[in-house]
Amino acid sequence: MNYVLTGGAGHITKPLALHLLKAGHQVTVIGRAEANLQELSAAGAKTAIGSVEDSNFLSMTFKGADAVYLMIPPIWNPANWKEAIGQVGKNYATALQEAGVKHAVLLSSIGAHMPDGCGPVSGLYRAEQALKAVPGLNLLSLRPGYFYYNFFGNLSMIKNAGIIGSNFGGNEDKLIMSSTDDIASAAASALQQLDFSGFTVRYLVSDELNSQEIAQKIGNAIGKPELPWIVFTDEQAEQGLLGAGLPAENARNYVEMGTAIRSGKMFEDYQTDTVKIKGITSFEAFLPQFKAAFEAAQ
Repeated sequence: MNYVLTGGAGHITKPLALHLLKAGHQVTVIGRAEANLQELSAAGAKTAIGSVEDSNFLSMTFKGADAVYLMIPPIWNPANWKEAIGQVGKNYATALQEAGVKHAVLLSSIGAHMPDGCGPVSGLYRAEQALKAVPGLNLLSLRPGYFYYNFFGNLSMIKNAGIIGSNFGGNEDKLIMSSTDDIASAAASALQQLDFSGFTVRYLVSDELNSQEIAQKIGNAIGKPELPWIVFTDEQAEQGLLGAGLPAENARNYVEMGTAIRSGKMFEDYQTDTVKIKGITSFEAFLPQFKAAFEAAQ
């Protein structure tokens, strides 16, 4: 089959592309720079260089595809992050309709049932709504949990302050987490089987741990068995993100997402939905990568 993938050579799109190529499919990868796609090009992928903000480019690239994989790339310093994410969803919707594509898999997120109050994930709600409105489109919204690799953002905190934390946690509530390898595998399976119709939601969970369990496992992996998880106030969390160089709009939205995790609202639909994909990559299986990154960090 013929697939078009957005996301360049990212943590999910790269292994997804390699999986599909190995299975003998035709794959076109959309990216912003040819240099970033050299490995995939060498593996047999076609490349399309352009912007997800250009619906005409997307429409031309999507033409002839049996299915398309969609993800929203990072958008830094927007005036309104949720609206910016939603606009990319609208661009995809326009392009899919013009190209006549009938199947698409969207990388969404747990919490995308929330129209507001969940930071960037509420932007994904907007993207889902735009895509749902495309006539005749069979859309799978793949909603993973908190990415394991998000913990790389805590490296400096652990290294310099000897703590890990956020504006959520500190209780027995489980954090729903996902491995990017598991997400790529689930997307590959869905794209090849095309076993979804209309608007379909599937949650993907690789592991579930509370914050103290996460801190303990990370601490044991890096030789700091007493590593504590500290719960910050929303104000402290926002100041920390701003101090790390994040634009104010992005920092505010990340704090809002943390608040949704803390309240449990982000996971409400996941808790009641019966369609869940269980990943095979445990949090402990991710820890050697984290240990290597910690040892390399300054």
